[in-house]
Amino acid sequence: MVNLNNAEHYVWGDGCDGWFLHKSAAFTLIQERVPVGKAEVRHYHEYADQVFYVLQGVATLEVDGIIHQLRAGDSLAIPVGAAHQLSNQGPDELHFLLISQPNSHGDRVLAPLESA
Repeated sequence: MVNLNNAEHYVWGDGCDGWFLHKSAAFTLIQERVPVGKAEVRHYHEYADQVFYVLQGVATLEVDGIIHQLRAGDSLAIPVGAAHQLSNQGPDELHFLLISQPNSHGDRVLAPLESA
């Protein structure tokens, strides 16, 4: 059994947290926490498909220039090669699950910012 108390933990960005609930070469399941006003860098993956599933808060997820607002219970799949950036522009902490197939760690390529 794995939970936030015993899962492998890492810190990313500026004060964001991740916990590996499952970690293998085939796929990862990560629970992440993003404080208000924080964001990840815009990037894409060369090999991994990803699915974001919001547990709490509101995720702003830009994917190839399209802005999505995901609330608790919403999910969004990001295909291989799609540039994306997640941010927490809401009033509360953001908690979400991230499923990557295959494992996406080491498969992040920085993408230019989307121009308006």
